Amino acid sequence: MTTIYETNAKIFKAFCDENRLRILELLQSGEKCACTLLETLPIGQSTLSHHMKILVDSGVVKVRKDGKWMHYSLSDPGTAMATEALSLILTKRNSEVMECVSCN
Repeated sequence: MTTIYETNAKIFKAFCDENRLRILELLQSGEKCACTLLETLPIGQSTLSHHMKILVDSGVVKVRKDGKWMHYSLSDPGTAMATEALSLILTKRNSEVMECVSCN
């Protein structure tokens, strides 16, 4: 059973690399074939495959196979989940604030 922490870690891992951030930016304008991404990015095919696996595993990107080509696009449910995860992590919850005993 996957915990919320494991799910969030996959999401944030997807965002912690500059090439993956570039890929996400390219996908904002719609679905892209892997060959298009390779033409645009300064990386090779095996590196792209590695990055796309991380993005797809996070749920933020979805993949569609068409013959021998892979087509990638942003996942609406995945991007909503990532937005919610970041919001929840950064939102203060007064009822759950813990005081640092050694700071007093």
